[in-house]
Amino acid sequence: MKQRLFLLVAVISTAGSTLPAQTALSLGDAARLAAKQSGGVDVARQRVAQAEARVTQRRGALFPDLAAGIAQAERNINSATFGFSFSNPVTGQSLLRPDGEIIGPVPTVDLRYRLQQPLLDLGNVAKWRAAQSLVLAASADVQAQADLAAATAAAVYVRAARAEAQLTSRRADSALAADLVRIARDQLQAGTGIALDVTRAESQLANVRAQIIGARNERDRGLLELKRAVGLPLDAPLMLRDSLAGMPVGDVAPEAASALARATESRADVKALLAQETAQRAASQAIRWERTPQLGLVLDQGVIGKNWNRLLPTYSWGVQLSVGLFDGFRREGRVQEQLAASRETDAKLRDLRAQSALEVRAALLDLSAALEQVDAVRERLRLAEQEVSQAQERFRAGVAGNGDVIAALLSLNQARTLRNDALASYHGSRVALARAMGEVQQLP
Repeated sequence: MKQRLFLLVAVISTAGSTLPAQTALSLGDAARLAAKQSGGVDVARQRVAQAEARVTQRRGALFPDLAAGIAQAERNINSATFGFSFSNPVTGQSLLRPDGEIIGPVPTVDLRYRLQQPLLDLGNVAKWRAAQSLVLAASADVQAQADLAAATAAAVYVRAARAEAQLTSRRADSALAADLVRIARDQLQAGTGIALDVTRAESQLANVRAQIIGARNERDRGLLELKRAVGLPLDAPLMLRDSLAGMPVGDVAPEAASALARATESRADVKALLAQETAQRAASQAIRWERTPQLGLVLDQGVIGKNWNRLLPTYSWGVQLSVGLFDGFRREGRVQEQLAASRETDAKLRDLRAQSALEVRAALLDLSAALEQVDAVRERLRLAEQEVSQAQERFRAGVAGNGDVIAALLSLNQARTLRNDALASYHGSRVALARAMGEVQQLP
């Protein structure tokens, strides 16, 4: 029995040691974690790896191409296919039939290597540099995807914090409703209250408990969405380090001109489009360089014979100059395609800059309005709490029934919800402004 108990304790201790530690994230932590390990960022990194592999391929065209082979074969031929005949120098008669005859089979053993080395190939040099430009464009897209993932995670964090605040508010409402039920029951037992007050209080308590269930489900779903946004396992323990009410409110917003300038300089998606446009122009230049002459060295050397006993060395080498004169206008079509793609990217860039200006101005307006709304709702909440306190005092004194208390509780419930909505709107506007300015990963 003691041995079984010892094993049970050991198993429980081992299982407990393998449980993952709880992760506590702030708003900025969530943004930066998503920027590092979200799925979209990982996909963008693989595009960089693909672009780097293409650079290696383009650079390889500038290095020697060496191949070796061993061949052992047997063949026969028709003598008439040579177009000439051999004659006996003594008799003058033809050694081979004029209409052809089979010669062979002739066995052949051939061992050789072939080397090709480009000496001057400006077209491939230009393609190599264009491939390097694509790597820079892909790397810039990684940062753009990181900013997008960070902004998404930050927005999800704000929603999760609002859901947590809603659950806290509903629990506070439940505590007040439970206290109201207790007072109503005490007064009924003392003969100073009525059963209707008890029923009203119990109904209000049941209503708040139903709201708690909905708020708890919303909180749990918000945490799941946040884990997905930052790339954590869905079963990993997660805690919000920043509460909705604990996050800073009233920070000084930047001037519109300063915010627009920072957006132009800092937005990663703008930089990604600029890098893409540069890569497309480099690709069109590389196509034009294909018209330049190409100079190369070719060497073919090996041994050949009828059998392995006697192999004689043979070789051929040469320098080759080639110039592409005409390819049916295919090269011109490829250049036009790249130029059209570059113009498309330029149009996207202009549209993105206009959209970023709109996002900055809209976020500044939303931030200002949300700050005013927070101040107004705080006053509304203070008055609602005061109304509940005064109604409770009147109810405890027996001056009024609990109908006034329940009405005050409903008003407080609404005021708390409005407070949470206003704070969520304010912090959502903070995230939107940081995203528009390209500084979402710098959130505290």
